[in-house]
Amino acid sequence: MILDTLKHVRFSALWQLLRLSFRHLRFLYPTYLATKECMAISTSHFGRKHYQNGPANAFRHALWNYLIAKKCTNKSKNTDRVLFWTKSITDWHEIAFANRDLAKRMDFHNNTIGRNVFLENPLQPLEKVIAHFLELTVQSIKINSDSDLTQYRLSLVHLTDD
Repeated sequence: MILDTLKHVRFSALWQLLRLSFRHLRFLYPTYLATKECMAISTSHFGRKHYQNGPANAFRHALWNYLIAKKCTNKSKNTDRVLFWTKSITDWHEIAFANRDLAKRMDFHNNTIGRNVFLENPLQPLEKVIAHFLELTVQSIKINSDSDLTQYRLSLVHLTDD
């Protein structure tokens, strides 16, 4: 699974990933676990729709960031360091894989929502966090290239209807 994914990444992006990973070795395995869990939860709620650019994708990105931060706190109680890693690795993901500019903007935005929810509710039971993200998903706002994402700081955003 990991090797198949990395085949689609430019060599320079792989080098960036190696450098980032060596600086944060203790966060690699929790990030892997968070990614697997996020995909399983997203699939259980939305089937394969979370691979599109609709509300289900917004849910997945927010949950992914939340879960990475949550699982990495088991390795470090330094919230700033955990959030720096979470932002760095998910930003790397958005940059390393081919995606349209608007889709990247959407993903960056929804990633930020997930990290902010973690920061506000780090001890919240996962079921409540999932319920919160599901509620945000229902209220997700459809955007276009003219959208000012700063207007939606508390909302998930999407490009297409599922």
